[in-house]
Amino acid sequence: MQPTSQKRVAVIGAGAAGLCAAKHLLAKQHDVVVFEMGSHVGGLWVYENDNGISPAYRSLHLNSEARVTAYQDFPFPEGTPLYPDHWQVHSYLKAYAEKFQLLPHIRFHSPVVKLEAQDQSWSVTVKGKAAEHFDAVVIGTGHQGKPLHPEWASEFKGEYLHAHNYRVPEPFRDKRVLVVGMGNSAVDIASDICTMTKATVISARSPVLVMPRVLFGVPTSRVLAKLEKPWMPWPVRRTIREVLTRIVHGTMEQWGFVTPKSRTHPTSHPSLMAHFVWNRVRAKPGIKTVQGQTVTFTDDTQESFDCVIAGTGYQVDLPFLDSALAPFHKGHLDLFLRVVHPTQKNLFFAGMFNVAGGGNIRMMDDQAEWISDMVSGNYKVPSSEQMQKTMDEEQAFLRRHYPKSVRYALELDPVFYRQQMSRERQRAAQH
Repeated sequence: MQPTSQKRVAVIGAGAAGLCAAKHLLAKQHDVVVFEMGSHVGGLWVYENDNGISPAYRSLHLNSEARVTAYQDFPFPEGTPLYPDHWQVHSYLKAYAEKFQLLPHIRFHSPVVKLEAQDQSWSVTVKGKAAEHFDAVVIGTGHQGKPLHPEWASEFKGEYLHAHNYRVPEPFRDKRVLVVGMGNSAVDIASDICTMTKATVISARSPVLVMPRVLFGVPTSRVLAKLEKPWMPWPVRRTIREVLTRIVHGTMEQWGFVTPKSRTHPTSHPSLMAHFVWNRVRAKPGIKTVQGQTVTFTDDTQESFDCVIAGTGYQVDLPFLDSALAPFHKGHLDLFLRVVHPTQKNLFFAGMFNVAGGGNIRMMDDQAEWISDMVSGNYKVPSSEQMQKTMDEEQAFLRRHYPKSVRYALELDPVFYRQQMSRERQRAAQH
């Protein structure tokens, strides 16, 4: 269906989310301008990106299989490994931009410093430029640009850095290093540095299930897709995962971790547990206090470290958006189906999530297609009351199933989310 009229749309960010938003909007014949603060497409997948906010380290790879991560109509090229590295993902995103002729619509070195609502349209100001008018705005800047530091960071008197600033293992040779957190970046970094350090310890405050990356010669996600069914209650699915993990890794407790009883964000790594076998990496519980270079853990043991690397997550940072319009409040996201601002018309978001299984890029693609439908007038959002009801349902689901912590503020359960999306599309089709 063609739009009733062409709209002028600003897309902020030329990473994976911004690129597919631009592609879908251009397919509907809209006038699209993409504002990118750096000189590359690809966002966080650009190693040493001059936009200054990419957290990519030299050993970074996709955590999800390439074939389920790719945009729906643009697979990774033949010969791509199961889990491509950041150079391959960056090349893939550049090829996507070229294939769909997005580059002429991207303004590089154009950091947006102000976004203002004007009735039902928007004013966008780039640093050093005059404001421009747009009918709609899509924010695709990502949420891994501003590190969230632990409250005790200033108490540690050795070398401290956030995982966002980690790049290569060589500077940590012969040092005693504490890696804080069990997210995918933290376990990547611990595995990366442990063959060079004097000691590598990883602190796990919360229970964690470190699943194998490959089972029976194929990605573990394929095995789970065969064994788990959407109708299965979570305890059954959890037991399946625990059994498979125990077959390969043994129990989490034998390595110093605690097996979770609620849902947790998937953690997997191809070599982390092998490093535990060689005693290159050891586990400790959460941190109780820090004094000088001495860390006291919650089990009251103490160790001294030369360096701490904090894999403690990120803050949602949208400095160009007035705080009254910011969608992140009190530890949760106030967006209808993670995309639509509930009070401001023609303001959309893409990629504001962490998928609990599956590929982030594919989910961004689905969101971008929906955004293009809304901009084109092919879909009408529900009432504010209905949007709030759907948002409340998602928050209740997250509270029931996931730990209450900053790490899970942007967690997106793909099964539940797609069910919500399906119900919304059915509602729209009936009106």
